[in-house]
Amino acid sequence: METALAKTPQKRQVIFLAILLLLWEAGSDAIRYSMPEETESGSFVANLAKDLGLRVGELPTRGARIHYKGNKQVLQLDIETGNLLLYEKLDREVLCGATDPCVLYFQLLLENPVQFFQADLQLTDINDHSPEFLDKEMLLKIPESIQPGTTFPLKIAQDLDVGINTVQNYTISPNSHFHVVTRNRGVGRIYPELMLDRALDREEQSELSLTLTALDGGTPPRSGTAAVRIEVVDINDNAPQFLQSLYEVQVPENSPLNSLVVAVSAQDLDSGTYGNVVYTLFQGDEVTQPFVIDEITGEIRLKKALDFEATRYYNVEIAGTDGGGLSGKCTVAIEVVDVNDNAPELTMSTLASSTPENSPETVVAVFSVSDPDSGDNGRMVCSIQNDLPFLLKPTFKNFYTLVTERPLDRESQAEYNITITVTDLGTPRLKTQHNLTVTVSDVNDNAPAFSQSSYTLRVRENNSPALHIGSVSATDRDAGANAQVTYSLLLPPHDPHLPLASLVSINADNGQLFALRALDYEALQAFEFGVRAADRGSPALSSQALVRVLVVDANDNAPFVLYPLQNGSAPCTELVPRAAEAGYLVTKVVAVDGDSGQNAWLSYQLLKATEPGLFGVWAHNGEVRTARLLSERDAVKHRLLVLVKDNGEPPLSASVTLHVLLVDGFSQPYLPLPDVAAAEARADPLTVYLVIALASVSSLFLVSVLVFVAVRLCRRSRAASGGGCSVPEGPFAGHLVDVSGTGTLSHSYQYEVCLREGPGAGEFKFLKPIIPKFPPHGAVKEIEGNATFRNSFGFN
Repeated sequence: METALAKTPQKRQVIFLAILLLLWEAGSDAIRYSMPEETESGSFVANLAKDLGLRVGELPTRGARIHYKGNKQVLQLDIETGNLLLYEKLDREVLCGATDPCVLYFQLLLENPVQFFQADLQLTDINDHSPEFLDKEMLLKIPESIQPGTTFPLKIAQDLDVGINTVQNYTISPNSHFHVVTRNRGVGRIYPELMLDRALDREEQSELSLTLTALDGGTPPRSGTAAVRIEVVDINDNAPQFLQSLYEVQVPENSPLNSLVVAVSAQDLDSGTYGNVVYTLFQGDEVTQPFVIDEITGEIRLKKALDFEATRYYNVEIAGTDGGGLSGKCTVAIEVVDVNDNAPELTMSTLASSTPENSPETVVAVFSVSDPDSGDNGRMVCSIQNDLPFLLKPTFKNFYTLVTERPLDRESQAEYNITITVTDLGTPRLKTQHNLTVTVSDVNDNAPAFSQSSYTLRVRENNSPALHIGSVSATDRDAGANAQVTYSLLLPPHDPHLPLASLVSINADNGQLFALRALDYEALQAFEFGVRAADRGSPALSSQALVRVLVVDANDNAPFVLYPLQNGSAPCTELVPRAAEAGYLVTKVVAVDGDSGQNAWLSYQLLKATEPGLFGVWAHNGEVRTARLLSERDAVKHRLLVLVKDNGEPPLSASVTLHVLLVDGFSQPYLPLPDVAAAEARADPLTVYLVIALASVSSLFLVSVLVFVAVRLCRRSRAASGGGCSVPEGPFAGHLVDVSGTGTLSHSYQYEVCLREGPGAGEFKFLKPIIPKFPPHGAVKEIEGNATFRNSFGFN
């Protein structure tokens, strides 16, 4: 232990500071108060604040309290007034016994900042106990030959009081033979002796009965009595004589029972029974006396364990009596030698329930140490483990403070188990250990941290409202409310007008994200927003993460046919010359799909035809072409049903109906459609004939005029522009259909559609691609038109 102590600089520092404090203590004066014992509880002792030069208001703010050895409360401090009051009625004899003066030591402890003041309370004795003889009757055997002036020792009375209040005098009841004299043997007690005034005569009076009275010095005095019975015996002229009148001996307090303390010896010059000496303990209570004497050998042995801390000295009166009743006496002064049989004691005065992290030097505990042993056996050193961020600082006398050496970090270690070891310097060394647990309280010094800096979530369009689309997660290393994370949404700085509140919501407690409404890929393909995670500390700390939501396309849009138009008007009829070769381009079905990816990949299929095998549809571009050469046996009118289908799962489709008219030349009169002819056939035959005749004549005239005008205008326009073709005004109206590059077309096109007005009329179609001014990627794609039809009318 000594080697370890020498190797530890910290322990050497504590010993050095403790020695300095002891030297300072020896030179410092304590405030001493005095009060009679048995004073009622609550009695005023003194104004401690005034005596110490403290303001009354300092006591409650600095946490003033009284500390008494052993934590037994005998005084109480009124911190509002600074008055020191008795906590309970004090009995000097219980607290101090025979020790005089009776001084109770206490300290005033101020916790903030730590400061100590030493004070003493001396209890003055009052005369509250009467003298009392342990033996109510004493027997003296006095030979009749004893000469007047001879003294006989009497047993003393015990008085628990001290000073003037203890026994001061003895008296004997009036008689003609004896009186009492007192002697002081230098041990602080008065010993009574009975002195013979007149010779005894056994034949005249063989026995006397007297009363011995002990008086103390109190006011009024108290007294106690004992009976003294005197037997007059025959002559025995030699009393026993001890070899020493005073024996001094030292006995270690840990001596075993029945060990020899000392042996006394007395001699009697008489012979026979008068020369036989019997040894007895003359003074003291044999019940409480820790010694016993062998009446034959005079050996004094230990019958009870000794305790240096309880009683340090014993004065034992030994009487040696011969067979004739004569006696001699001696005194044995026994000093109890201290041994290191008491381990140090630690009394905790203040213990903080928790210590906040990140704080500088903080007082964790205040405690005092004590050891009832003496000398080196009572000197102590305190220490704690070396691997802890704490220090022990000696403050006042045997008080220490446990403080933090540096700021603590709860996230690194939330709890410390500290063992305070108090070791004395005796041989062998004894120690006491006190374990305490220091909890580090949390401070909000950590912001929440997301598991990812950014999150990407995918949501299929047309989702149900309140759909859980994903979660974000953040953790906080703090504890309690400082670690409770709440989540909130943040608008992206690059798109502050995003209607975020109507798109998504977040659960503030667990970070789950929900889509508030159905998302439409065609309207919004992706959006970003921020998520903030904030703790509930004070002040609150927060962090942010980026969330990107990608809307996944679903096949929710069926193909839409741009051409031919399906607007409920008269159907568009395609004209095909009978001289057309196989693979002749009749028309092209143009369709788009609002979806993306494979959901927008379109394929075309001929579902139904008036004459199967005559026409075919290319699956990838929707072109309708002749599958073989036309013949005279082929019907004039054909109806084709084309199915446009996307590649989604499940696939969506649309259909379009095409009307194809086979003509020998483009000058052939246009025939009415089957449904119109059927309607006319059902009309009245005469009316029909008249209408047909008038219409034929009028039409012939009108067509002739229009053809003439058209030819003139076409020549004039060609002469002016150097070529080109225009459609004459009149029964034909021009409409432009814009086709974007979606669907199966890779470029944008405009188609000029010419429709003939009038009920029941047929329809001619002129296809001419109009190239945009800024074609995509510098490419222009022409859709093949009806070449034969254009050439026959002189169109380029």
